Amino acid sequence: MLVTKNIEKLEQSRVKLTVTVSKEDVRSTYDNLIKDYTKTMVMDGFRKGKVPASVLERKFGAQLKMDAMAKIMDDALLAALENETMAPIAYSQPDFDGEPAINLEEDFIFSVNYDVMPEVNVGDISGVQYELPVVSIAKSDENRELEELRDRNALIIDREDSALAKKGDIATVDYSELDENGQAVPGSDRQDFAFEIGSGHNLYDFDKDVEGMKKDEEKVFTKSFPEDYRYSELAGKEKKIRLKLKKLKGKELPALDDELAQDVSEKFKTLDDLKADIRKKLEKQLEDKLKSLKEKAIIEALLERSSIELPLSIIEAELEMRLRNLMQRTGIDDMDRFASVAAMSGRSLDQLKDEWRPDAIKAIKTRFILDKLLEEGKYETNDEELEDAYNKMAEEASQSVEEIKSEYEKHGMQDYLKDRLREDKLLADLEKKMTQKKGKKLAFMDLFKENE
Repeated sequence: MLVTKNIEKLEQSRVKLTVTVSKEDVRSTYDNLIKDYTKTMVMDGFRKGKVPASVLERKFGAQLKMDAMAKIMDDALLAALENETMAPIAYSQPDFDGEPAINLEEDFIFSVNYDVMPEVNVGDISGVQYELPVVSIAKSDENRELEELRDRNALIIDREDSALAKKGDIATVDYSELDENGQAVPGSDRQDFAFEIGSGHNLYDFDKDVEGMKKDEEKVFTKSFPEDYRYSELAGKEKKIRLKLKKLKGKELPALDDELAQDVSEKFKTLDDLKADIRKKLEKQLEDKLKSLKEKAIIEALLERSSIELPLSIIEAELEMRLRNLMQRTGIDDMDRFASVAAMSGRSLDQLKDEWRPDAIKAIKTRFILDKLLEEGKYETNDEELEDAYNKMAEEASQSVEEIKSEYEKHGMQDYLKDRLREDKLLADLEKKMTQKKGKKLAFMDLFKENE
């Protein structure tokens, strides 16, 4: 089938394809369809394959035209889109523009709208300035890490019955909400709930209320929660809570000596070995964080200076993928049940997607821009570079190279690693085009707090 076509660009990487099929092809397709039907049609008063075309047309005329039109459109679209660079993307199907109508004595013209891959115009970031904070690792940072290790290796012991609960203790409590009559609100009670005082790992944030209590003591108190409270079901509300302290345990911290180092890992012989490892890990954390900030500055500069119109279908596909990933992480595979759970937090699925939309759009644009630059720069990764990456990861994780390789092979992540190495090369080249300025001085911990 010979067709003529015209493609008109619309907004948001969408096009309108108009196809014209000659009246000769229209008639030919229709006549061939009639011939096929007469060979297989069974009607009273006629032998199979002997039903006259005129009888078929009189009885099924409208349906025959519809069937012919459907076949003509299918064949015409296949012909029009063959080798077409502006072909439909996989995320959405073409939809008809208007309602097509066929006349067997005229050329058949119809139009479809569909999304195409967006055109990416990458901006020039040469000379763009960005700031990087000046950060150093202090002795206090190393000591903090040491104290955290002591805490993780502490012995948990029962405290005396007369002891007052304090921050850092492990408390086991019973609690419930109370209504205006002082009765427990159904479904709000918890028995034998254990948490570390000061950690904030409890729904009602009652760490401070437990401090100073003794074992077997019971108290009733009122909590007022701010509008931006982390649990939306309590935000802006006031609750009366009844709580009983049932058990109280304390931590006995180990001494800062060689024995602690050996308890942490068999690779350490002395406390100095442990301290050196802590320093090395802090330096790696700082290096990774500064690298991440550089990459963020590069991406922001590219996004600001590049232009790309994303099709709605790609954005919706990304949002749907994020929704499915969240369902998988929460262990819920039924969409209706997940929607009910989301509603309990005061949000519909559409509201969740709206919250994610700006970040999703930014992520998709970033991917398109980087992919174009990777293709233009013909960045590749060789076996030696891949082996170096495995060796580096093995050293950082204190594992063998074979173990690291096995994990990547097990999860089919080799191509991901290759892509990451290619992207690292690209980002390193882009960084050379920009100008780094010294930013404000920050303490090590403040660097991570600022960028949470």
